[in-house]
Amino acid sequence: MREYLNQTFWGNTYLAYLIAAAGILVAWIIVRLVKKYAVKKLQQLVSSTDNQYDDMVIEGVEKFVIPYIYLFVNYNIITHLSLHPRLANILRVAITVITLYYAVRLVNHILGAMLKGFMERRQETPERIRQLRGVMIVLKAIVWFLGIVLLLDNLGYDVATIIAGMGIGGIAIALAAQTILGDLFSYFVIFFDKPFEIGDFVNADGKIGTVEYIGIKTTRIRSITGEQVIMSNTKLTNTALHNFKRMERRRIAFSIGVTYQTTAEKLKQIPGIIEKAIKAQSIAAFDRSHLSAFGDFSINFETVYFIETPDYLAFMNAQQEIYQAIFEAFEKEGIDFAYPTQTLFLERASQDTGAKTTE
Repeated sequence: MREYLNQTFWGNTYLAYLIAAAGILVAWIIVRLVKKYAVKKLQQLVSSTDNQYDDMVIEGVEKFVIPYIYLFVNYNIITHLSLHPRLANILRVAITVITLYYAVRLVNHILGAMLKGFMERRQETPERIRQLRGVMIVLKAIVWFLGIVLLLDNLGYDVATIIAGMGIGGIAIALAAQTILGDLFSYFVIFFDKPFEIGDFVNADGKIGTVEYIGIKTTRIRSITGEQVIMSNTKLTNTALHNFKRMERRRIAFSIGVTYQTTAEKLKQIPGIIEKAIKAQSIAAFDRSHLSAFGDFSINFETVYFIETPDYLAFMNAQQEIYQAIFEAFEKEGIDFAYPTQTLFLERASQDTGAKTTE
């Protein structure tokens, strides 16, 4: 048996291959035990704390550090064998790529967790936190680019020449993709300046609806008629946008007209009737009510009041109650609303005297 194990195959004895396989198996068993017991125990300990960073560390260790350590141990076990130079070089390149892969993913994981924790400490809304996906796409792309440059440098390539070539190509790409880059920068403006957020009710260039999604290039608005309106971020940042969700109070102005047969005493009562109807609503703040004009067929009153909530349904309910109260009060006082009418005066000449008589 010893003689068989000492036989050589591809520059190594069978015993060396057996030891290497046993080392890989032992490493796999240790990794499984660590993940099953040690990591789970740590997860149970940190789950009871309010600190988000210990959760981030444990998750990073489980997803990236432990798998990389296992692969790195296997690499060292294999490289202790006598390998062909080409195979050894392939393994060296492979472990370099693997190192880059796990390092970049770990950095992206840390960046994402830190940004999320920062926004949670600022008590940002869940919708705002979901917007981090767009920011993270850009950050991940930058980290991957830096990682690939570092990988090429470790593999012996002239990074300076590559970057210079990419710079020239980048200018050409930027010129060809000005619209896309403009939308990308507008996305960052929307994210950091916060002119609107997901869930806001807005009027953007005549498109009225609720913001459903804010992406890197476009924003999607669910219109009040049901369809989804997709608008570029650049257009949204370049147009006047009305954000009704941030309305603190709503100003309402309306006019009513009464007939010219209304007595002067009744005319004096009308502003008080309107004021009483408005003040009866808890969310309404009366501003003014005046006789504003003598119209062609009516005496007009102009009224202004405020609704102390941005809720449109609450506004409509209050307005309905106000109008009904005014109508009931006018009916009780015998005040008639005016509507377009004309009075026709006819004249005829007297047959005997030639005088005109008006009918």
